[in-house]
Amino acid sequence: MHRSNTIKRKGYLTNSRIYLLLLWTFLSSCQDNYQNCLDLEYGTEYIRVTGVSEGDNNYFKYFCKTSDVFGIKIYATENVENEKVFHAASILAEYLDNDEDGTADNQRIVDKLIDKKAWLLMAMNEEESSAAVRFPIRNHTFLELYDEEVSIINGSPRFDASLEEILHLISQYGYAEVYPNKFGENKNSKIAKAMDEARGGYFKNVPNSYPSSAWFTYEDKTCNYSCQITEYTYWALTSILGAQEFPGRLEEIQHEWKYNTREKVKNNDSQVYGLLTDPEFKFPTNLPDGKYRE
Repeated sequence: MHRSNTIKRKGYLTNSRIYLLLLWTFLSSCQDNYQNCLDLEYGTEYIRVTGVSEGDNNYFKYFCKTSDVFGIKIYATENVENEKVFHAASILAEYLDNDEDGTADNQRIVDKLIDKKAWLLMAMNEEESSAAVRFPIRNHTFLELYDEEVSIINGSPRFDASLEEILHLISQYGYAEVYPNKFGENKNSKIAKAMDEARGGYFKNVPNSYPSSAWFTYEDKTCNYSCQITEYTYWALTSILGAQEFPGRLEEIQHEWKYNTREKVKNNDSQVYGLLTDPEFKFPTNLPDGKYRE
């Protein structure tokens, strides 16, 4: 799901007095929650969720929960369930260390994510996240994941958005940067050429309608060409891994993506299948389930 890390949010109150009151209330409650979460420790020896330490930058204090996966941070508000922060951290770990041997499969990707200071913001919902990002977050290299869209078991009761948003973080700030000729989010990369074929042609902006032959037909007009590559990578890889084939899922997504299984991608989109299964790049071969080294 495309999300913009800009200040403007759909449906947010713009009246300045109401906004300042909400801001003050959120800041006050966040500081209280920060103190309440200092002693938090939840998880296993491999993945832990803890309170935000005094060593973290002050502008993260309104997030009272954190986890660290190979040096990549997750910050969550007090309202996000501990189990869901742990689940997201485990998904991140499994994407990066898919054979779960304790070592990242592609250290170049991890190094780039750390270099870019990429992190995951977890909040209860869009409203809480919108309030959080109005504070002076100095590093905007983050993506959002909401408690309400995390499903501990993918497909029960819904698709687990952790599989999408965390992959976006890895592909956008990792693979696109480390392998710009292959996965760069511009029209000259290999993944872009595959996407153009999947969309039925090159479209700098989302068209009013796609050719009938297209199988990737993402319609969000706020999602620019680079964003479309991020979404295309997500659809293709998660379909190869088997995340999109539970009962009823194809009916939910076919207006955006038609090839929801490994065989469909392999047989109908050979360009992207070849890229995402090339052992050189060490993409995951098993679908993360939120149980890292369990």
